[in-house]
Amino acid sequence: MRRCGCLLALGLSFLVVAGCGEREPEGEGRMGQVSGRILAPLEGATLYVYKKGMDLYGPAFAVSRATGPDGSFDLRLPAGDYVAMARKRQNGDTSGPVVAGDNKSEILSFTVAGDDQTLTVVAPIKSGDERRLTDQALATATGLSGTISDADGNPVEGARVHVYDHVQMSERPKYVSEKTGPDGRYLVYLPEGGTYYLAARDKFGGPPKLGDLYGRYDQGTIEPSAVVVRSKEILQGVDIRVTKVW
Repeated sequence: MRRCGCLLALGLSFLVVAGCGEREPEGEGRMGQVSGRILAPLEGATLYVYKKGMDLYGPAFAVSRATGPDGSFDLRLPAGDYVAMARKRQNGDTSGPVVAGDNKSEILSFTVAGDDQTLTVVAPIKSGDERRLTDQALATATGLSGTISDADGNPVEGARVHVYDHVQMSERPKYVSEKTGPDGRYLVYLPEGGTYYLAARDKFGGPPKLGDLYGRYDQGTIEPSAVVVRSKEILQGVDIRVTKVW
């Protein structure tokens, strides 16, 4: 995945200045305000804040409200060390992969020490991504499809299939499907044939958590079962069952 690091790429920048956020953490001790606006301005962007050491692709420690027409937002945080990233997805989702055409900033480190903070963040448009969602991928003649169902066999709406090229499935997924509809069906286009490993889940980012729906494609084995896709073939019937994580 290629990051866009040019601060002047599209003249989009955040200037963080004071207020209240969409999801503020509860905490003891001194609190500080971090607020700002996008100088473009860029409407609908969100600042995701993580404590240092947290998984930047998992749930954030705090999330600002989406920026309004004037590009402004604010967030209140307890004293501590943080990293933050600004994102705006074209499809309007608040979670999931950031793909080409979305806005994404570089990682910003800062410290809250009980006083107000003014930070500058730039969120240029992402120009490329190795992982592709179905609607961003060119409709190739290679891919796989199936149905995601729950423990009772009912179709699951709003889940995604994550495609990996290693059996450990510990790295970030190589490809991610669009969310399933009411029928639970998914379709993933692939650039070429190969051996892949699949997981289905209703949340994106980080390891599955209590209450999440999660399941791997397997054929009754402990390890995930490999799916072999031939070039110029849409492999049908690759069904995955998900259950709640407890």
